[in-house]
Amino acid sequence: MLDTETMRTFTKVVECNSFSKAAKLLYKTPAAISYRIKSLEAELNTQLFERTTRTVSLTLAGQHLYEHCSQWLLWLNSMPEELQQIRDGVERRVNLTINNLLYDSDAITELLDYLLEKFPFTHFTINRQVYMGVWDSLLYGECHLAIGATGTESLDNMINIFPLGEITWAFVAAKHHPITRIDSPLSNDALRKYPAINVEDTSIHMNKRVAWLLPSQTEIIVPDISTKLACHLKGLGIGFLPRSLCQPYLDTGELIECKVINERKPSPLSLAWKKSNMGKVMNEIVNLFKYHHPIALRFLKNIDKKR
Repeated sequence: MLDTETMRTFTKVVECNSFSKAAKLLYKTPAAISYRIKSLEAELNTQLFERTTRTVSLTLAGQHLYEHCSQWLLWLNSMPEELQQIRDGVERRVNLTINNLLYDSDAITELLDYLLEKFPFTHFTINRQVYMGVWDSLLYGECHLAIGATGTESLDNMINIFPLGEITWAFVAAKHHPITRIDSPLSNDALRKYPAINVEDTSIHMNKRVAWLLPSQTEIIVPDISTKLACHLKGLGIGFLPRSLCQPYLDTGELIECKVINERKPSPLSLAWKKSNMGKVMNEIVNLFKYHHPIALRFLKNIDKKR
């Protein structure tokens, strides 16, 4: 019924919007093209084209068939190269997780552009996670490699680790926030009067971590670090931000760094990947970070102490 030749004939008629034009391109007679399409419609017991004396157009059923035939023919054309890549150890799919603290859309776009040029038949999926959500996606999800797993030691002997460095933190508030008029170091009693702005840990199977929150303190939860920064600038609350992220605003005076009794320790982050999924694509990504490629360095702009 739907052999390759029939699918090619059908799609060519659709693309040319003409039986006669399709016949010329396929080196067939118009009668042969018309017969093949009529035979296909008879076998399917479905009309695929609306015909007039001058043009043909697809019915809804014909449109549905065309979409699937186009995809199938495209896959048939690319299949030999895909099989060759699989034979050569190139993964068919790579799922990446990026820590919210390192997430950068321009860096991601540059990484994908680089990888797809080398591995055009690999399917990539990228998602963003917060705190232990990165490890959760590695241990319980479909993630193959994570950029920014917390810590410098693997939580599983089947996952390799490469330390990237540390993020240092600054406790900040907007220049007009009342907390900035209180003498330092700020006590917990003074701090808990104002909302803490946090990004919620996305972990599902592991214990969630809270970045900074005092007992009885109001919390504002936002979806990502850029929104958290914007909330700080608006004076909606207080809390810690990566020093590299907020330094430009500290320099202009839009944010004020406050001294607190309990400073936040630096956060070490690592590249982490599953040993069982190690192929040429994964190896390429790991090497970008190990050898400090400019593409990898773009992910590390919030890391102050690089390894």
